[in-house]
Amino acid sequence: MRIGKMVLLIMLAFTAGVAMAKFGNGINIDMLRNAGKLLGFSFTEEQYEYMMPSVRVHMQSAEALREAGLENHVLPAWSFSPLIGEYEIPEQEDPAAWVIPDDVRMPDKIDELAFYSIPELASLIHSLQISSEELTLFFLNRLKQYNDTLESVVTYTRDRALESARRADAELAEGKSRGILHGIPFGVKDLLAVSDYPTTWGAMPYRDQYIDHTASVVSKLDEAGAVLVAKMSLGALAMGDVWFDGNTKNPWNLEQGSSGSSAGSAAAVSAGLLPFALGSETLGSIVSPATRCGVTGLRPSWGRISRDGAMALSWTMDKLGPLARSAGDAAIVFDAIHGPDGLDNSLIEAGFSFDPEVNLDELRVGYIEAFFQDDYTGRDNDSQVLEDLQSMGVELIPVEWRFNLPVNALRIILHAEAAAAFDELTTKGLDSLLVNQDIHAWPNFFRAARFIPAVEYINANRVRHKLTREVNELMKYYDVIITPSFGGNQLLVTNLTGHPCVVMPNGMSDAGTPTSISFIGPLFNEDKLLALAAKWQEYSEHHLERPPFFDPAGNEY
Repeated sequence: MRIGKMVLLIMLAFTAGVAMAKFGNGINIDMLRNAGKLLGFSFTEEQYEYMMPSVRVHMQSAEALREAGLENHVLPAWSFSPLIGEYEIPEQEDPAAWVIPDDVRMPDKIDELAFYSIPELASLIHSLQISSEELTLFFLNRLKQYNDTLESVVTYTRDRALESARRADAELAEGKSRGILHGIPFGVKDLLAVSDYPTTWGAMPYRDQYIDHTASVVSKLDEAGAVLVAKMSLGALAMGDVWFDGNTKNPWNLEQGSSGSSAGSAAAVSAGLLPFALGSETLGSIVSPATRCGVTGLRPSWGRISRDGAMALSWTMDKLGPLARSAGDAAIVFDAIHGPDGLDNSLIEAGFSFDPEVNLDELRVGYIEAFFQDDYTGRDNDSQVLEDLQSMGVELIPVEWRFNLPVNALRIILHAEAAAAFDELTTKGLDSLLVNQDIHAWPNFFRAARFIPAVEYINANRVRHKLTREVNELMKYYDVIITPSFGGNQLLVTNLTGHPCVVMPNGMSDAGTPTSISFIGPLFNEDKLLALAAKWQEYSEHHLERPPFFDPAGNEY
């Protein structure tokens, strides 16, 4: 044995001795051998012996890291970027000129305000037919009236709301308007911090958590004059619709959950309890509840909206976005909250030039042909969307959606990052406090993720790099691509690559619940996605449907 190798072994053995003081004799070659089998490796006995000192050092390092006291908001020293291969970052053109109509009148029955659009409500406020305070109280009362039914509110922000509404009214009296959102009530998913109010993340271990900070998106809406009235339910730690104090319901079928994890935001907008709300998506948490509840959701490009003050689940996949009654309303909210804020360093400067009168002849619109040929619930409604678009004069181009990469295997990125974000739940045994403990719940996923090798996590991100390049290469030929919302692997792919999506109701299932269609497109192409979506909604009017139980003009459930 050479001297250098001998010295190395002595040094490793010494370091391992320190580790053994911490771990005792718990780590042995049999453990390594079995772990190797688990991971698909086999080594010689001599190789196992050589590995032992290093493995013990690694375990010592792991123990030290667990004791470092990392809080959820602490970022890793790296970040994902979707800017790989060919893409185009749009420059800012003229700012969107949101039109506040001047012909809106108060309804005979005030309850009808529940389903008014943002421009309609803005018209009533700016014409002084209703004050922001009156409108705020209207929606607060409506939230309380139906909360036992929907279980969609975690915390009411009544004092903050009334203070904001009165300020909005005083400013209008002085001739100052902050724009179309001035005085408009809204809600946020309770993974966004708001000073002076609990931020529970929907999970029992955090139900009494206060964060002395207000999320950037909330501050931006404050600046736009909007009025925060409530923090909405989310499935515990952003999964599903089951939270520490309830199961948020689907307004169209009260025997069914609203899906997750932006459960309360989607349900409340659907039921006319809020004009709009903010949600988040890591892997379907805007698309899924928007589909279930029949509302319009925007999952923006990764890097578009600040995540400052938001619970971290996956640092490289989390995105914030609005849930609203229409694509036009979603565009208004997006315009107010997108862009750099000096707090989230992952943000990318890109223009947003929404044009509701977009020329359809100039849009390059594709559809993922194979997905529409599958046999699935909602297929007829999805196919009708294609017919609608053709009737509107849109030329549809078949798109081949095929990537020769192990896309499903990339789920380990989310699982590894989520387990790291909530490491203390597993290491301190606090995961048992979460309400949902089944095989598909976070506690089980967090525990299983401890067995994801770091090498494989890194290699998964290398595959993700290739996938992002290929999707950018495909997307450069289109402005919009139409797809079934859950068709094939597109939901997973676009969440991994950071591409935007608008999801909208497109009819009803045989069971009487909404179905949806999704428009996806190039990075930072939200303006064209939303413009085409708004045009199609104007044509189809599916977004005007109301769940009967919550409709002032409808029948009881």
